[in-house]
Amino acid sequence: MARTGKQYLEALRQNPPNLWHKGEKVEDPTTHPVFKGITHTLARMYDMQHDPHHRDVLTYEEGGKRYAMSLLPARTKEDLARRSTAYKRWADTHLGMMGRSPDYLNAVLMAYEASAEFFGEFADNVRNYVQYVRENDLSTTHCLTNPQVNRAKGTTEQPDPYIPVGVVKQTDGGIVVRGARMLSTLPTADELLVFPSTLLKEGPGADKYAVAFAIPTNTPGLHFISREALAEGGSGYDYPLSSRLEEMDCLTVFDDVFVPWERVFILGDLAKCNNAYAETGALMHMAHQVVVLKNAKTEAFLGLVSLIAEAIGADAFPHVQEKIAEVIVYLEAMKGFWARAEREAKPNQYGLLCPDRGAIDGARNLFPRLYPRIREIVEQVSASGLITLPSEADFDSPVGQYLEKYLQSATLPARERVQLFRLAWDMTLSGFGARQELYERFFFGDPVRMYQTLFAVYDKEPYKQRIREFLGWARTPQPEVIAGD
Repeated sequence: MARTGKQYLEALRQNPPNLWHKGEKVEDPTTHPVFKGITHTLARMYDMQHDPHHRDVLTYEEGGKRYAMSLLPARTKEDLARRSTAYKRWADTHLGMMGRSPDYLNAVLMAYEASAEFFGEFADNVRNYVQYVRENDLSTTHCLTNPQVNRAKGTTEQPDPYIPVGVVKQTDGGIVVRGARMLSTLPTADELLVFPSTLLKEGPGADKYAVAFAIPTNTPGLHFISREALAEGGSGYDYPLSSRLEEMDCLTVFDDVFVPWERVFILGDLAKCNNAYAETGALMHMAHQVVVLKNAKTEAFLGLVSLIAEAIGADAFPHVQEKIAEVIVYLEAMKGFWARAEREAKPNQYGLLCPDRGAIDGARNLFPRLYPRIREIVEQVSASGLITLPSEADFDSPVGQYLEKYLQSATLPARERVQLFRLAWDMTLSGFGARQELYERFFFGDPVRMYQTLFAVYDKEPYKQRIREFLGWARTPQPEVIAGD
């Protein structure tokens, strides 16, 4: 059932992930200076599920129990609306800055469960696993691409066949996997989902990389090796985002990890791996959550830059108004993608109602190009205010009197003005802000390949035919191609 924050933290203390930071094992993420912020932020989000103000938005009732709304099967447009309202409620609490909140992968799991027949002999494994996650309201993360050893070579051509994650052997009890993947964000989750994320090409030995499974984050032989923290131990005033939302990104190493058969979803089937996201509707549902998340993020930037302009009296300048209006246009475009995705939703072959792919593809291809510009607008409006940023300790020191006088603004006292600008700094120029931009640029993969995919799957024929008709062309049948020509 829907868990509380206390239950999440206690589970993490009892079963911590095999997590490493700066060469040291993280024994208790709930108290570690780097991971305390994100674990307690997530705990507060779980607690919202039991708050009377949020409970009916974030959870649904079935059989007298409450479950996370992100696992509600999508059968009707009302279901989609309930799901996205829940996405938005959580996203607003972290300004859209948390990319791996549990509802993200819950959207994938819900789609996999509803389309479980796609998985053939492993269909019951999928159904049972999703029910396990639902009953225990678990937090999940996943790992994505292969290590960047030699991108000019294919998966089977790397210096070692087990640089990518591959199956070493099968046993009576399950499979053993070896290799590594980037990029596990939120290693403080309960479970790791290993799904196909890049196109697997046919070739000798390629089938050992065609695998999908789920394991607990404390599984023996599984290691999360994290990057350096962005704001280790920083205060909420000085580091308003990075002190609370350092999700962390890790290299995930599988050192002959054993996966029980009941946790295996795909094995040795390249076609299933390559088609799993699209055929099950998981692609549209995970992107649906992302579109809502990006709406919340764009709203946060609009509120931020509007407050900054107002605070320093710049909101009367035409060029500043133009920049803020530009953010408004981007927000309204994202709202339009969101609305159309739900309005034109259609069921897939398994009966799962899926958001409209055209709207989803439009949003996930456009936003990576909008985000750097939104960030730039905040920097342009803020100007030197993003540099003159004393710390909270400075205000409490003997020089605090000078700060109170010289750093006040047209609408805010100095301490609040600096706090506002420190938030802007953390959203743009800090390590956290820079990581957010890189993250947005490549969230769904290489932007060029994403455009290539869009070109390939988008039905352009109706629009070409309209031009033919306008020009008065007769539609000439194409000659039949005979094999061997």
